[in-house]
Order: sequence, then structure tokens, then C-alpha cells
Amino acid sequence: MMRSLKTLSLLAAISGLLLLTGCASTRPTPYAGLPSSPQLRPNPEDPSGRVPYQYASNVKWREYSSVVLEPVEIYSGADGQFEDISAQEKEALAQYMDAHFQKALAGRFTLVNAPSPQALRVRVTLTGAKSNTRFLSTFLRFDIGGGPYNAVQAARGEEGLLTGSVSYAVEIFDASNNRLLNAYVAKQFPNAWNIGATLGRMDASKVGIDKAAEDLLARLN
Repeated sequence: MMRSLKTLSLLAAISGLLLLTGCASTRPTPYAGLPSSPQLRPNPEDPSGRVPYQYASNVKWREYSSVVLEPVEIYSGADGQFEDISAQEKEALAQYMDAHFQKALAGRFTLVNAPSPQALRVRVTLTGAKSNTRFLSTFLRFDIGGGPYNAVQAARGEEGLLTGSVSYAVEIFDASNNRLLNAYVAKQFPNAWNIGATLGRMDASKVGIDKAAEDLLARLN
């Protein structure tokens, strides 16, 4: 009985600490190393903080029918937001982004390798990532302290406790003249109740990439 009480007390203490530390969420910045950085401005239309900076011009996206998707770049600037992510994990995430952004854009555009009339050029840069905290990120979906917090976060569309994420930048050009049409920096993460996204170290980041690809396609429709 005494051991059970001690265990419960320990779990409650851990949950309380995590609730305090988990509330802080790092937002993307207008990364200084991006070519579009001088044109990025705070985005007042996004109170969620997922897309805190953007540049937008008046574009009729339906006038474009093809796209040149450049290989995903890994940001190397000092203001990058990689939290304990190895070089190998960065490369794996970049490859995953390449594949999923290609798949998403192919649903709307013809993918081409060179500029052509009515073509866009899209540059995606992986600017940051955070891994899941193994075991704890899953455990806190059920723990009496973490469960209610994650329920609230899920309802708000915000991050769950100790769950990974991905930060990135997208720059969209007219391929025929290299004019910048649109740019933004963003952060994506799974729903706070997405248990499956908490199991592997980088699973949440990959779910974030899936969302990022879907979001880009929606913007271009």
C-alpha cells in the first residue's frame, strides 16, 4: 500500500513538472538565412502560431499548371530550431519531406524538372524539429495529470505534452522569372490525442510533415 502511494505521488510530481515545462512552445522565426527573410512579416491571421510569418502577393494560383519542386534543404543557420536532432535524423526527415511534398503536389500539378510557362518553383527548407520523448509522450496521454491537459490541447489544436514537431519554410516563385509569389514559415505537429504519433522518436515530426504537405496543396488551390 505504501509503495503504491509513493508511486502515485511520484507520478503526480512528474506530471506536475511536465505540465509546467510542456506549456512552453517554440515558434518558428523569420530565419535570417532564408532568401525571403527580409520580406516575411508577422501573420495576424494566424493566432494559432502555426504560421507566424508570411509574405503574400496577389496570385491567381489556377493560372499555374506545373511545378518545379527543388530538393528539400536542411537549414544550417544559427537560428535553426533543431532540438537534439542528429544529422542522420535531419537527412531522413528531409527525404521524407521530399517524397510527401512531391506526392501532395502531384495531385494538383504536373511535376517538371525545368522552368516552363505556367510553372511554379517551390523551395522547402527544413528549419527545425523536435523528437518525441519516448514512453513519456505516450504515457502522458493516459496519466491523470497529462490526460486532461492533452485533452484541452487537442480541443485547441495545440501541441501535446513532450510531443515532437517539425518547423519549415516554403518559398514559392514564378518559375519563368523567379519572382517571389508567396513565402511562409510554419510549424506542424500531430493532434494531442494522436497516440500513434507518440510511439517512435520521430513519428510526430513525420505526421507534421504530412500536414505540411497537405497545407501547401490547400494554399495553391
